[in-house]
Amino acid sequence: QVQLVESGGGLVQAGGSLRLSCAASGRTFSSDAMGWFRQAPGKEREFVARIRWSDGNTYYADSVKGRFTLARDNTKNTVYLQMNSLKPEDTAVYYCAAGSRVADSRYTYQYWGQGTQVTVSS
Repeated sequence: QVQLVESGGGLVQAGGSLRLSCAASGRTFSSDAMGWFRQAPGKEREFVARIRWSDGNTYYADSVKGRFTLARDNTKNTVYLQMNSLKPEDTAVYYCAAGSRVADSRYTYQYWGQGTQVTVSS
Protein backbone atom coordinates (compact mmCIF):
# COMPACT_ATOMS: atom_id res chain seq x y z
CA GLN A 1 0.00 0.00 0.00
CA VAL A 2 0.95 3.62 -0.55
CA GLN A 3 -0.13 6.30 1.89
CA LEU A 4 -0.32 9.94 0.82
CA VAL A 5 -0.47 12.93 3.15
CA GLU A 6 -1.21 16.38 1.78
CA SER A 7 -0.70 19.84 3.19
CA GLY A 8 -0.67 23.46 2.08
CA GLY A 9 -4.24 24.20 1.09
CA GLY A 10 -5.96 27.37 2.18
CA LEU A 11 -7.55 30.66 1.20
CA VAL A 12 -5.76 33.09 -1.07
CA GLN A 13 -6.60 36.23 -3.03
CA ALA A 14 -6.73 36.11 -6.82
CA GLY A 15 -3.24 36.57 -8.21
CA GLY A 16 -1.66 35.03 -5.13
CA SER A 17 0.28 31.81 -4.65
CA LEU A 18 0.09 28.58 -2.69
CA ARG A 19 2.32 25.54 -2.48
CA LEU A 20 0.80 22.13 -1.93
CA SER A 21 2.83 19.21 -0.62
CA CYS A 22 2.17 15.49 -0.84
CA ALA A 23 4.31 13.05 1.12
CA ALA A 24 4.24 9.39 0.12
CA SER A 25 5.05 6.40 2.30
CA GLY A 26 4.72 2.63 2.13
CA ARG A 27 5.35 0.79 -1.13
CA THR A 28 6.49 3.88 -2.99
CA PHE A 29 8.61 1.76 -5.34
CA SER A 30 5.40 0.56 -6.97
CA SER A 31 4.55 4.05 -8.25
CA ASP A 32 6.07 5.70 -11.32
CA ALA A 33 4.61 9.16 -10.94
CA MET A 34 2.60 11.48 -8.75
CA GLY A 35 -0.43 13.24 -10.15
CA TRP A 36 -2.57 16.11 -8.99
CA PHE A 37 -6.30 16.36 -9.61
CA ARG A 38 -8.96 18.80 -8.51
CA GLN A 39 -12.70 18.83 -8.14
CA ALA A 40 -15.01 21.79 -7.65
CA PRO A 41 -18.54 21.37 -6.28
CA GLY A 42 -20.90 20.16 -8.98
CA LYS A 43 -18.08 19.56 -11.46
CA GLU A 44 -16.17 16.53 -12.66
CA ARG A 45 -12.79 15.73 -11.22
CA GLU A 46 -10.12 17.00 -13.59
CA PHE A 47 -6.45 16.30 -14.14
CA VAL A 48 -4.08 19.10 -13.15
CA ALA A 49 -0.50 17.85 -13.51
CA ARG A 50 1.86 14.93 -12.96
CA ILE A 51 5.55 14.41 -12.33
CA ARG A 52 7.62 11.29 -12.95
CA TRP A 53 9.74 10.05 -10.07
CA SER A 54 12.60 8.78 -12.19
CA ASP A 55 13.58 11.90 -14.11
CA GLY A 56 11.25 14.66 -12.99
CA ASN A 57 9.44 14.80 -16.32
CA THR A 58 6.28 16.89 -15.95
CA TYR A 59 3.01 17.30 -17.77
CA TYR A 60 0.40 19.99 -17.13
CA ALA A 61 -3.18 20.54 -18.08
CA ASP A 62 -3.65 23.49 -20.42
CA SER A 63 -5.69 25.30 -17.78
CA VAL A 64 -2.71 25.56 -15.42
CA LYS A 65 0.25 25.55 -17.81
CA GLY A 66 2.56 28.46 -17.15
CA ARG A 67 1.08 29.09 -13.70
CA PHE A 68 1.59 25.82 -11.81
CA THR A 69 4.92 24.06 -11.37
CA LEU A 70 5.68 20.57 -10.05
CA ALA A 71 8.80 19.52 -8.19
CA ARG A 72 9.88 16.35 -6.43
CA ASP A 73 12.19 15.33 -3.61
CA ASN A 74 12.96 11.64 -4.06
CA THR A 75 14.78 11.46 -0.73
CA LYS A 76 11.71 12.74 1.10
CA ASN A 77 9.25 10.91 -1.18
CA THR A 78 7.47 14.22 -1.49
CA VAL A 79 6.09 16.20 -4.40
CA TYR A 80 5.22 19.89 -4.46
CA LEU A 81 2.69 21.78 -6.52
CA GLN A 82 3.60 25.45 -6.70
CA MET A 83 0.53 27.42 -7.75
CA ASN A 84 1.07 30.99 -8.92
CA SER A 85 -1.23 33.60 -10.43
CA LEU A 86 -4.21 31.86 -8.90
CA LYS A 87 -7.65 32.51 -10.32
CA PRO A 88 -11.09 32.03 -8.76
CA GLU A 89 -11.65 29.17 -11.21
CA ASP A 90 -8.80 27.31 -9.50
CA THR A 91 -11.00 26.93 -6.41
CA ALA A 92 -11.42 23.21 -5.76
CA VAL A 93 -10.44 20.31 -3.56
CA TYR A 94 -7.01 19.20 -4.71
CA TYR A 95 -5.98 15.55 -4.53
CA CYS A 96 -2.60 13.95 -5.03
CA ALA A 97 -2.38 10.41 -6.36
CA ALA A 98 0.29 7.78 -6.93
CA GLY A 99 0.28 6.32 -10.43
CA SER A 100 1.84 3.56 -12.49
CA ARG A 101 2.70 3.83 -16.18
CA VAL A 102 0.64 1.63 -18.47
CA ALA A 103 1.65 2.96 -21.91
CA ASP A 104 3.72 5.84 -23.35
CA SER A 105 2.62 8.72 -21.09
CA ARG A 106 -0.50 7.07 -19.71
CA TYR A 107 -0.81 6.40 -15.99
CA THR A 108 -3.31 4.68 -13.75
CA TYR A 109 -3.72 6.22 -10.30
CA GLN A 110 -4.35 3.69 -7.56
CA TYR A 111 -3.61 5.55 -4.32
CA TRP A 112 -5.08 8.89 -3.34
CA GLY A 113 -4.60 11.50 -0.67
CA GLN A 114 -7.41 12.87 1.45
CA GLY A 115 -7.67 16.12 -0.50
CA THR A 116 -7.02 19.69 0.53
CA GLN A 117 -9.24 22.71 -0.08
CA VAL A 118 -7.92 25.58 -2.16
CA THR A 119 -10.11 28.68 -2.26
CA VAL A 120 -9.25 31.68 -4.42
CA SER A 121 -11.25 34.84 -3.78
CA SER A 122 -11.96 37.47 -6.42
